[in-house]
Amino acid sequence: MSVELAPYDPKNLHLPEEDLLRSGHLACPGCGAALGMRLALKALGPKTIVVIPACCWAVINGPYPFHALGVPVLQVAFETAAVSAAGIRAALAVQGRDDVAVLAWAGDGGTFDIGFQALSGAVERNDDIIYVCYDNEAYMNTGIQRSSATPFGAWTTTTPEPNVKPEPKKNIVEILAEHRIPYAATASIAFPEDFVRKLQKARSIKGTKFIHLWISCPAGHKSEERLTVHIARLAVETGVFPLYEVEFGTHYTLNYEPSFLDVQEYLQLQGRFRHLNEEDVNFVRQSIAWEWQRLRAKIAMGAGLPAPPAPPRRLTPATF
Repeated sequence: MSVELAPYDPKNLHLPEEDLLRSGHLACPGCGAALGMRLALKALGPKTIVVIPACCWAVINGPYPFHALGVPVLQVAFETAAVSAAGIRAALAVQGRDDVAVLAWAGDGGTFDIGFQALSGAVERNDDIIYVCYDNEAYMNTGIQRSSATPFGAWTTTTPEPNVKPEPKKNIVEILAEHRIPYAATASIAFPEDFVRKLQKARSIKGTKFIHLWISCPAGHKSEERLTVHIARLAVETGVFPLYEVEFGTHYTLNYEPSFLDVQEYLQLQGRFRHLNEEDVNFVRQSIAWEWQRLRAKIAMGAGLPAPPAPPRRLTPATF
């Protein structure tokens, strides 16, 4: 099923008015992660607790005792975002509080790599948290090092020319979907209403919810600050980053049918790809086409499957 979003028009956005990201934060100019957090808190509202591991946002939020968010924040070790969020949820349950959203907000390094063990454990237990990975495709805060979220051909400080990253990006949503969690989705800062809707849907679901948010990073992507949203939109419109949802690991919904613009402009606007030759760009084109064939096959397969069987009532885990 495809639901086409209206073209981006700031006059037609219907986002909550309350803004819980204060001025004075420490994000770089044009930072997509700052915009992502602003949208996330608009979606979830003031009754939210945010857990932030070591990542760009651990700096953006500001030095103790100051912080830029209008909600409680717990900063934790690099690998512990998911389990720390699960601990907060358990503490709220003891207090009888089910009206507070617990949001783990981590970068790709703390999600795809260093934090994956704790994340996998939390989702296997189906802990009732919302986990957002804001993905700028490298360890940007510590110097633009390669992560497993770094795409093919990208320059980083640990994959400098001519030894740029030869491997494809890890598909984190598919890995999380295979844990059979209630809800996993992709989102983009260039499609704010879609991101807000997905967060609000996630809040209404018990169990683990995972959202993979693609963001632009001018410093790490070597792009112009004014092009942050444009590049994020190109990531979607070229097919590099599909917008879709997965429920219980089987039922897929495509949220947006892209225009499939040629990927050349997307690559040219980012200095991290300036070394790619025509053979490399053709490989990227072919990879996009192949990934979309795979995604459409999963959508079709899921449409023909019944809902997964419910476990016996006596073995159903207690929900907070």
